[in-house]
Amino acid sequence: MEDTAKKIAGELLGIKAVFLSPENPFTWASGIKSPIYCDNRLILTSPKARDVVENTIAESVKKYYPEAEVLMGTSTAGIAHAAIAAHILGMPMGYVRGSAKDHGRGNRIEGRLEKGQKVVVIEDLISTGGSCIDVVEALREAGAEVLGVVSIFTYGMKKGLERLAAANVENHSLSNFDTLVEVAAQEGYIKSADQVKLKKFMENPSDESWMSL
Repeated sequence: MEDTAKKIAGELLGIKAVFLSPENPFTWASGIKSPIYCDNRLILTSPKARDVVENTIAESVKKYYPEAEVLMGTSTAGIAHAAIAAHILGMPMGYVRGSAKDHGRGNRIEGRLEKGQKVVVIEDLISTGGSCIDVVEALREAGAEVLGVVSIFTYGMKKGLERLAAANVENHSLSNFDTLVEVAAQEGYIKSADQVKLKKFMENPSDESWMSL
């Protein structure tokens, strides 16, 4: 699995779906200064990376959740990945809206979902885990048996890990922050000295002391 995580990290770095910039940090919506920017939607525009990622999602579903009956993508970033992986696996799929529609049937869950069906959630990115847990809870309320989550990338934040555990949500990510930083240093995307800054940031994103290291 470690080799797979490195391969995925290399693909994400190569297409700048995940971009590391410790010298000129990005500003998150929360105001936090971050050395990492992640936009896994870019995977869809790169046929090579898309092929690797979607096949690895499908393989992960088969490996960790062989009894899965339907895939459900998170809205909006997880929808396309769920659809492609479901096509590879020959499985039905649907997706969960951020909130119920205010018109028509008022659906929050789109696609056919029967009570008791075994579901795997497909997520593009996990940080604090909040949006992913919200989707899982919506599916559980609808009567689904949520086996777990397959995500493309996770920051591995302490807060996120704790929230997932508290909500009894199992997640398997194709790659993660620590592996990405290791591959980025090996392949020359960042300087070796930047690894210390990046790991310091991840210990506590609200603490900007990493910027002065």
